[in-house]
Amino acid sequence: MASDVSLARPLVAGVVTALVGFTSTFAVVLTGLRAVGATAEQAASGLLAITLVVGIGCIVLAGRHRLPITVAWSTPGAALLAATGAIDGGWSAVVGGFFVSAGLILCTALFPPLGALIARIPPSIAQAMLAGVLLPLCVAPFTGLVDDPWGVVPVLIVWLVASRILPRWAVPLAFVTAIVVVAVELSRTGAGTDAATLLPRLEFTAPTLTVGAVVGIALPLFVVTMASQNVPGVAVMRSLGYTIPWRPAMLVTGLGSAAAAGFGGHAMNLGAISAAIAAGPDAHPDPRRRWVAGLSAGGTYLVLGALSAAFAAVVLLAPAGVIPAVAGVALFGAFGSAVQQAIDDPGERVPAVVTFLVAASGIAVFGVSAAFWALLAGLVVRGVLHVGRGSR
Repeated sequence: MASDVSLARPLVAGVVTALVGFTSTFAVVLTGLRAVGATAEQAASGLLAITLVVGIGCIVLAGRHRLPITVAWSTPGAALLAATGAIDGGWSAVVGGFFVSAGLILCTALFPPLGALIARIPPSIAQAMLAGVLLPLCVAPFTGLVDDPWGVVPVLIVWLVASRILPRWAVPLAFVTAIVVVAVELSRTGAGTDAATLLPRLEFTAPTLTVGAVVGIALPLFVVTMASQNVPGVAVMRSLGYTIPWRPAMLVTGLGSAAAAGFGGHAMNLGAISAAIAAGPDAHPDPRRRWVAGLSAGGTYLVLGALSAAFAAVVLLAPAGVIPAVAGVALFGAFGSAVQQAIDDPGERVPAVVTFLVAASGIAVFGVSAAFWALLAGLVVRGVLHVGRGSR
């Protein structure tokens, strides 16, 4: 009985990890996929595919290494897609970009110098690019207040109150509020949805390769996933006393990303913020028993995958400003952290500001998204400002 009670804590911690991770940011995933050209069915397939590989990844890594390792989809990557918009070549080219990004993640496991090269990108530049990408999504709740106040105001009020008393559940509760808003709207208009759309279904898309997708989707997605998720994920686990097996973790996340790519899944990575829930002291006083939370999180993700089509249907039925409001508040924390890290070092501030402004501008040149040009501009400005200083 004592053993059962002992195991109950990491089991519950894993369930909470998955529930918070999924409900907090699935709207961002759907928003990103739709922005780059996916149909409603293709976006739902992408959400299902990435949720399934995340669940399997948690189970494989936690079970194999007996560590509370959790993986997640790339939330910054989904935000990047939302900021990128449609590209030349359409959805099939975007899927091709997903495959290339997955291949690059695999390469970091097989060829360590590639990972070292990514690590050489100044954190201020990487975080400034992320902040610029997140900015349009983070202002959506406030523009929504003007466009649809009756739908957005309840979401923001619940989020604010929950942020004070139940901060971990603030975004999930905001989503629950959005569901209530959708239900009220449906009862008022009499609109509905086909029951068949509530059944999960994978839809394969044959990939095509274009320069715009490789440069504008694959490379920024790879960089933001590595710099904003995998590297912090390793640091969070290290702070909790665990050493992530880097090569196996990159193999699992790379293979999982590749498996999901053809069905519209964008990228998976090590958990960062959510990792602390499964691997922290609240999961179990004994660090050697917390690995069960990784298994529990994986199993919960598989269940959520079966329900993903229903979540996607809610997004489709919601009034225009409601889901962007939920997605926006879900990214407030990531945006604040990115801005802080971008401008923390006064010596890196000007390159970071240039990077941020180019990314936030949304410009696309030669069919290549702003994220790539932001990274390039920041590195060029930094190089000009810093050249020769090391020898003085």
